[in-house]
Amino acid sequence: MIPLHISSAFDSGAIEVLSMTDPSDIQLNIRRDNASEFAQWFHFSLQGAAGLAVSLRFLNAGQCAYPKGWQDYRVVASYDRHSWFRIDTRFDGQVMAADITPQTQCVYFAYFEPYSHERHLDLIGRAAASEHVEVQHLGQTLDGRDMTLLRLTDRHSATPIAQKKKIWLIARQHPGEAMAEWFVDGFLARLLDGADPVARVLLAKCVFYVVPHMNPDGAVRGNLRTNAAGANLNREWQAPSLEKSPEVFLVRQKMLATGVDLNLDAHGDEGLAYNFCVGTEGTPGYTPRLEALENAFKAAWVATCPDFQTTQGYGRTKPGEANLTLATNWVGQNFGCLAFTIEMPFKDNADLPDQRVGWNGERSKKLGAGVLLPILAVVDQLR
Repeated sequence: MIPLHISSAFDSGAIEVLSMTDPSDIQLNIRRDNASEFAQWFHFSLQGAAGLAVSLRFLNAGQCAYPKGWQDYRVVASYDRHSWFRIDTRFDGQVMAADITPQTQCVYFAYFEPYSHERHLDLIGRAAASEHVEVQHLGQTLDGRDMTLLRLTDRHSATPIAQKKKIWLIARQHPGEAMAEWFVDGFLARLLDGADPVARVLLAKCVFYVVPHMNPDGAVRGNLRTNAAGANLNREWQAPSLEKSPEVFLVRQKMLATGVDLNLDAHGDEGLAYNFCVGTEGTPGYTPRLEALENAFKAAWVATCPDFQTTQGYGRTKPGEANLTLATNWVGQNFGCLAFTIEMPFKDNADLPDQRVGWNGERSKKLGAGVLLPILAVVDQLR
């Protein structure tokens, strides 16, 4: 029999191997982020198990950052790293186990369908081919990776640039939330489709500022939630620094230079099996006008996208109790604008489940493409 081998020595790879002497009891620990206590993301390959009944046992699942995230969750797997599917998974409150009989000698497993750094670079390259796109280098991360901004608008439209609405989309502050960059992928594909009338109208009326990946260091390192220095970027917006959170510092600096009329911050939620968004109702500057805009945006999304809903979510924050270190709250407060955190599931969309793939990259892309319609519904009222 070919000896079994587990590897995580690749982009976003992360796992700790405790024992693999018995294919029916491969014992693993989910690894912590490189400079923090957060543990939830995993991504690794298993070699040599073709035709063997394999059980992967994640012994520390109950001590991870979000243990409720394992309830009704199923591990994703792939033979070719392109097509990902869900496998049988169970969680007893402490140990999570996943079962598979691999069809080939190499199979990959992950917490969610990965969006690799190479794919990220490909996304920027595809977008840059459009006449509507300007690629801007904002600076570097702590590991020396580029912080890239895409600026998109129809420069030939009759509306002067100064009069166009400033629409921001940032994604993947938490690097393990790969669905966020899949969301951006779908968003850009539709926005740059010259045959799409919604995209044409929006590019004529708006300037879009898109940061496809806020935390490339954390993603490559295989982190769930933090950057190379251990900073949770979505708690850095009040006082970022180049030493600890240059990603936020650079993007915030650009926002202050351009202004913001609408900001969307794409994320994933470990526990809730729904797509939803969170507004700025707890900020000191929240007004009836912003509430009306929020309601109009959400109503338009519900009406045009069955994958989106407003019943399940985090609940409303009480007035004056918003955490202003979060991007959505900081942006909404400082610019007096409409701002949302968009959350997608690591599990499946319970309202529209797919037994084979659960919530995945392609469905995240569709949701990203679909958000253009609620933007269109409110664009003329943004300021």
